[in-house]
Amino acid sequence: MKGILGKKIAMTQIFTEDGKTIPVTVVEAGPCTVTQIKSVDKEGYNALQLGFGDVREKKLNKPQRGHFESKELEPRRHLAELRVEDLAGYEVGQEITADIFSKGERVDITGRSRGKGFAGVIKRHNFSGGPASHGAHFHRAPGAIGACATPSRVFKGTRMPGRMGAERVTALNLEVVDVKPERNLLLLRGSVPGPDGGLLVIREAVKARKKSKKKAHVLT
Repeated sequence: MKGILGKKIAMTQIFTEDGKTIPVTVVEAGPCTVTQIKSVDKEGYNALQLGFGDVREKKLNKPQRGHFESKELEPRRHLAELRVEDLAGYEVGQEITADIFSKGERVDITGRSRGKGFAGVIKRHNFSGGPASHGAHFHRAPGAIGACATPSRVFKGTRMPGRMGAERVTALNLEVVDVKPERNLLLLRGSVPGPDGGLLVIREAVKARKKSKKKAHVLT
């Protein structure tokens, strides 16, 4: 599995040769530095730790500073792990850029959705609400949540007002419309989670990985 860290820039649109409009999200993908390699023998699984984004030295605490100094690497603002099946070809300090993906590939994008603060049931759970006129006093309230004398409690998971958004969200199977490696940019069809400037994890799509494995099995 291949992947990279990136930052959402903005949404725009491009035009195909036949004049069709394609909505795309522009993502700054990398360059990322391999800051640590985890193996089955030592950690119990194979993974790459990638660093992305510049950070000022004074923003790091001692453990973070020591992590980079021990490997003689420039500090990075964001660190994230990507599971891989084979560690061959990777080494600490290696740079991973946007050209690992090509036009037409499918990717999964993980980010943190926009935070919307404390929200009511109509906004948070799409409740219909009550009458808006004719003397009604019930408009946007959640209504009754109890269950009478039996079982005399509120069930766990009852949909109620609360904190909305700011959750880890993954958009699946998005198409890479174009790659601009000289500017470290990926153009992805459609929208991706999070606000402009938000951190994204871009990985090869699960469907694409399963399909490639199936084909390899048939060929052998």
